[in-house]
Amino acid sequence: MTKILIVEDDKTNCDMLERLLSIHGYEVITAPDGAKALSAARDQQPDLIIMDMGLPILNGWQATYRLKSSSATCHIPVIALTAYALTEDRTRCLAVGCDDYDTKPIDLPRLLGKIKTHLDRATAVGFVVSMPTGGSDDDS
Repeated sequence: MTKILIVEDDKTNCDMLERLLSIHGYEVITAPDGAKALSAARDQQPDLIIMDMGLPILNGWQATYRLKSSSATCHIPVIALTAYALTEDRTRCLAVGCDDYDTKPIDLPRLLGKIKTHLDRATAVGFVVSMPTGGSDDDS
């Protein structure tokens, strides 16, 4: 099963996103801050990370930079999911290594599309073992 790490310090947002992704067939692990995200990414080797940027301890920019600087985690796609919605925020996210960027409030179909795109790319280069098996209407 495809594993996604959600890095989100807001419990309500994290729970909601965890439920939605689980319904769509993903195995979900969570981390409440950037430091725990680094540890979870190294230990659990998720197939994709959804990263809030306004986090305690290590913010999302710092955590992403460290993830992308490590040979153990640099291959994991990171999607920034943040309330920071200005053009310069997007630019900053991409500059530290995020592979994509999306804004809150969550537009689930758009986010699922971005997740699928990045998982497909990772699969093409051999980093994702399996795609989700349930919850999708487009299994053709």
